[in-house]
Amino acid sequence: MYFKDGQVRASYSVRDGLGKGHVPGLALDSDGALWASTDEGGLSRIKDGHVATLTSRNGLPCDTIHGTVQDDRRSLWVHAGCGVFRITRPELDAWIAQPTHRVQTSLWDAADGAKLRALAPSSYEPLLSRSTDGKLWFIAGEGVQVLDPHQIASNPLRPPVYVERLTADGTVRWQHLPGGTAVANLRLPPQVRDVQIDYTALSLVAPEKVHFKYKLEGQDHAWREVVNDRQVQYSNLGPGAYRFRVIASNNSGVWNEQGDTLMFSVEPAYYQTNWFRALCAGVGLLVLWSAYQLRLRHLHHQFDLALDARVQERTRIARELHDTLLQSFQGLMLRFEIVSQLIPESLIEVKKELEIAMKQAGNAITEGRDTVQGLRASTVQTNDLARAINTLGEELANDPTIRGSSTFRVTVEGAPRELHPILRDEIYKIAAEALRNAFRHAAARQVEVEIRYDHQQFWMRVRDDGKGIDQAILSGHGREGNFGLAGMRERANSIGGKLVVWSEPEAGTEVELRIAADTAYARSAKHSWLSELLSRK
Repeated sequence: MYFKDGQVRASYSVRDGLGKGHVPGLALDSDGALWASTDEGGLSRIKDGHVATLTSRNGLPCDTIHGTVQDDRRSLWVHAGCGVFRITRPELDAWIAQPTHRVQTSLWDAADGAKLRALAPSSYEPLLSRSTDGKLWFIAGEGVQVLDPHQIASNPLRPPVYVERLTADGTVRWQHLPGGTAVANLRLPPQVRDVQIDYTALSLVAPEKVHFKYKLEGQDHAWREVVNDRQVQYSNLGPGAYRFRVIASNNSGVWNEQGDTLMFSVEPAYYQTNWFRALCAGVGLLVLWSAYQLRLRHLHHQFDLALDARVQERTRIARELHDTLLQSFQGLMLRFEIVSQLIPESLIEVKKELEIAMKQAGNAITEGRDTVQGLRASTVQTNDLARAINTLGEELANDPTIRGSSTFRVTVEGAPRELHPILRDEIYKIAAEALRNAFRHAAARQVEVEIRYDHQQFWMRVRDDGKGIDQAILSGHGREGNFGLAGMRERANSIGGKLVVWSEPEAGTEVELRIAADTAYARSAKHSWLSELLSRK
């Protein structure tokens, strides 16, 4: 707490960032910052209402702090439970600018004659002070210790650093020999579990105060710092190349930045190799592709069943027409003949009209038989789609009831392939509707039909240079009772095709039909999916 004029002006706690525990010492530095020493939570700095705390996580030798004092070089001297240590001003400034910075310290402990105390050595304050001659005075408990910062001996020699050996799964794989050459690349067997690396640094002054930093490139993301620890272990290293680096500093904080290096690699097991991963990926893709093919075959089978059902239904309708309606008409015609014979010659006009009616009924019976024959024949005829379309086109082009004159042409690309009978009938009806529109309504001068048999699809296009189709009709919002385009689209959808109609005023019309090859072309039940695939190559 900060008291002034009998009032508490400021108060700080752990929630504000202050270190944990009792505060045995407070000290101001030349920057106007207040340093609060805590016996559990390190060293806290308070300035402008902001609290920041230095702990062992930031590089302090320990977190039990008794007191602080600043020397004439603005370095901070700290009396702690582990001894006396110094933090230079550049290190402090670096930490103030970046709170995650790890400070470098110089420690004097019991080996150097410093008295160690777990708690504050005295109830008198201050526990640490600087005299006018620059010397630092510490209350050590039984007495007072004096330290002259200007007379401290420094060790300028950088300690030589060596990697001594590498052990993998209890077996020494490499060992440093005096005068030996560095290993270029040490290879470890696959699936190595434990790798132990021993290293050391030579210091005859205070070997127990040697600091090490090491990093295994390929595994560690940052340097790791330890004190007087000369061994590191890694477990379950993955396959790949590694580079172990180690550097060290002496008791005065002088670092050997070059250090020593050991390069090694872990060989991959067969299931860790690229070719094995590629093989697994290939097998996975093959399984997916096979599942996709099975799905396609199942869909094709369902489609074929639907087409077969339609063929059977047409056959049934043809049989019913033949056995019922046509037979009834035939019986009715016999009775008409009997009535005609019974009419006397005097009623010649009546007899004449009856014979005309009988002739018309006969024509109706003939047309019905032709229709029945067409229903049956469409399931067995060979592929004559181009010829049927060409015949219809020539009839329309030569029809005297159609005004104007038009030229008609049919072109076929690719080797003609057998189409499923139901699909062939629906394709013909789509083409017939497009041709009737072109000749009777579009006033076209040229009409052409293109048929293409590809390995991937069946393709047909009916094109004319007529006056085009009204956009309202093209969009499906035309006049009521006009079902030509809608019927064409319904037929295309029923056979699994895609119908596209393009038209512009005075620019003609194009009707394009596409059907996948697996759907359009008739397939033999004896052919496997592999033979079908090879036939597409």
